[in-house]
Amino acid sequence: MRAALAVLLALGLAGCSGESKPPSPQPRPSAAPDLESAAIAVGVIADPANTDITGLYARDTDRICVVPDQLNYRIGAFVDYGDQQSCSGSGTVTRVGEALHINFAGAAGCDFDARFEGDRIVFPGRLPQACEKLCARRASFAALDVRRLSESVSEASTLRNPKGKLLCTPGG
Repeated sequence: MRAALAVLLALGLAGCSGESKPPSPQPRPSAAPDLESAAIAVGVIADPANTDITGLYARDTDRICVVPDQLNYRIGAFVDYGDQQSCSGSGTVTRVGEALHINFAGAAGCDFDARFEGDRIVFPGRLPQACEKLCARRASFAALDVRRLSESVSEASTLRNPKGKLLCTPGG
């Protein structure tokens, strides 16, 4: 029994005899990228910062065209809900990162910022009251959400509203 006690005492002293150092902090793994950044990095989705906005966009009966102009871009948009409820307008658009500043020429004061998400353009849910001049009856451009169909300038420049008016013409 004395031998067992001596072994236990020796082991206990051996464990206490070394200098006690606090455990060194483990390096933290770097923060994981958000899902969108990871998808951009592997090429699953286009990087909005490196994507040209030129093209034809659509969803159901909603349409947007964007073509290059001398310094910026021209934009045209229309929505058609049937029963004479529609909106149609054209003007200019400038881009800063993912923000698109849109100014519709046919309605003074109808200028706002939309989002560009690579292959998608999304208008805000609330637009200036001046934008109502571009719409008939209860139609609205508010929350317009369209996806790119084509990157072709020629296709985008042929977009017409239901009355046949060209909405985007390059250089003019």
